[in-house]
Amino acid sequence: MTADVEIAFDLNGCRHTLAVPAELRLIDLLRDHFGMTAAKKACSIGRCGACSVLMDNRAVNGCLLMSWQLDGATVISPEGFDDLPEAVVLREALAAENAFQCGYCAPGFTVALTALLLENPAPDEFQIRATLEGNICRCTGYHSIIRGALAAVEAFGREART
Repeated sequence: MTADVEIAFDLNGCRHTLAVPAELRLIDLLRDHFGMTAAKKACSIGRCGACSVLMDNRAVNGCLLMSWQLDGATVISPEGFDDLPEAVVLREALAAENAFQCGYCAPGFTVALTALLLENPAPDEFQIRATLEGNICRCTGYHSIIRGALAAVEAFGREART
């Protein structure tokens, strides 16, 4: 076991300074130290997207990010998405399309799509599909997820125009 490292970062709008083991993964820090369970531990090799969070407005895999890499960063877990208008509109659109069956993958898909909307508020279907390449859903076809994402783009565009 390595020595602890001190990190300071923002998590869902709150500043945290902690001493943590350098080998501690972000997903474990969120779940075990903060009790945040929306990001899921699944493949642990960065292939399924279930553990995704926003770090400095970019989607990252919490299973691949070590805690020492958080120093100075801004992290938003799915629990913090109520404060992001893009995420609120997106979740409503995905729910309207019944995009998910079991919901296990929903936070990861929402993180990936929110990161896209933060970067580009009007992505096309090709950009949406490319963004979702790192996410796996084992219950649905992806059609309802794509429809929900496109509906969110349209709805978010309407909100921005009013």
